[in-house]
Amino acid sequence: MIILLYILAGIVFIILILGLIAPKSYNVSRSIEIAKPKDVVFENLKFLKNQDAWSPWNKKDPNMEKKFTGTDGEVGAISYWNGNKDVGEGEQELTKIVNGERIESELRFLKPWKSTSDAYITTEEVGESSTMVTWGFSGKNKFPTSIFMLFMNMDKAVGGDFEEGLASLKELLER
Repeated sequence: MIILLYILAGIVFIILILGLIAPKSYNVSRSIEIAKPKDVVFENLKFLKNQDAWSPWNKKDPNMEKKFTGTDGEVGAISYWNGNKDVGEGEQELTKIVNGERIESELRFLKPWKSTSDAYITTEEVGESSTMVTWGFSGKNKFPTSIFMLFMNMDKAVGGDFEEGLASLKELLER
């Protein structure tokens, strides 16, 4: 019985240590230069429905269920999705728009696990008819799920999807 208590105490101790050293937050972003004026790029980006044309997750499940509420392109607009195991279920709500500069949204994932992240897209003029687009998201890792982040690299898990999406956006806008 005492051995069992020592084993149990050891497991609890290991979990607590892992919780202390686990990453408490994540931040993933990618950028791409698009040969179009900033106002043209921004006008496309602020609409949630336009993301369907370049979203990497839309390619992973083109048949996913989608619903939009609110006025697209304005704070408070919400895009809901429910798809296969590659895209899960969740919603994105526009929370702040700084016209011509930045679009912020809250991502609420419902499946395969519940989490909330802050997403953003920024546009920066890099020439008369060229725009740098940065797409990213960040969030907090709460205990005990933070322990899983010791074994998973969020940048590697999502960064490739961001690169693919931005490449599709570039192709779409530069046609």
